[in-house]
Amino acid sequence: MNQTFVQRWFGRGWLSLGYLFLYLPIVVLVVFSFNSSRQDMVWTGFSTQWYGQLMNDSEIINGFALSLKIALMSATAAVVLGTFTAFVLDRYQRFRGRTLFAGMASAPLVMPEVIIGLSLLLMMVSVQKVMGFPERGMFTIWVGHTLLGMAYAAVVVQSRLREMPKALAEAAMNLGCRPHQVFFLVTLPNITQALGSAWLLSFTLSLDDVVLSAFLSGPGSSTMPIVIFSRARLGLDPRVNAVAALTILAVSIGVIASSLWMARAERRRQRQVAAVKG
Repeated sequence: MNQTFVQRWFGRGWLSLGYLFLYLPIVVLVVFSFNSSRQDMVWTGFSTQWYGQLMNDSEIINGFALSLKIALMSATAAVVLGTFTAFVLDRYQRFRGRTLFAGMASAPLVMPEVIIGLSLLLMMVSVQKVMGFPERGMFTIWVGHTLLGMAYAAVVVQSRLREMPKALAEAAMNLGCRPHQVFFLVTLPNITQALGSAWLLSFTLSLDDVVLSAFLSGPGSSTMPIVIFSRARLGLDPRVNAVAALTILAVSIGVIASSLWMARAERRRQRQVAAVKG
């Protein structure tokens, strides 16, 4: 009994220390975003002045708008490309070049972002010299973020496709559905949650990416992480704390909303399955 008690509290203690290590810096950052002093870790009083100054900071606002646009576009493109990639790898087990295709699709997962960014930069510069397009900016950043997000999206969707019974697609084919009808009418509705998870993951990766954005950005196309990173190198700015606090709030709301939506969708799916079995 004593041994079980010690083991239980020992595990809870380590778990608490882990959560404290992960989330205490975030809590401190949010708290000091309301500090009236410009000095870090010196609390002089409660104030929202940095949030007010943030609204007049055009550099951060423009960087956030650019990051949001790129994240929305790259997440959508990554989910589309990743879904088709996962579908091919899961449904077609044998075709010429499958091993190479699977390796290339998963390469961004294990390759350092510095190598990916440098490779894309060299490619973009070479293409621009030949064709005069594209100039480094929003488009090039979008291409890099889509490449990275596609690899993660493919893994998430492929794991769901592996769990999906093959009998559903076979039954639809036996009932007269064509392959594209099976994909859009049977497969997609069953992987909706995986698509949502893949989109959120790709969106998050794009929104806070620094390395690829630093290689692929051009004049006048600095994303919010690059702006924050450049200011942090010169000294911590309380407005950066305010940006981080607002970002944490937005991400928390998004995660809670998506979790509720996926839980509701899962309950609806379970009720439909139970109705069919009954």
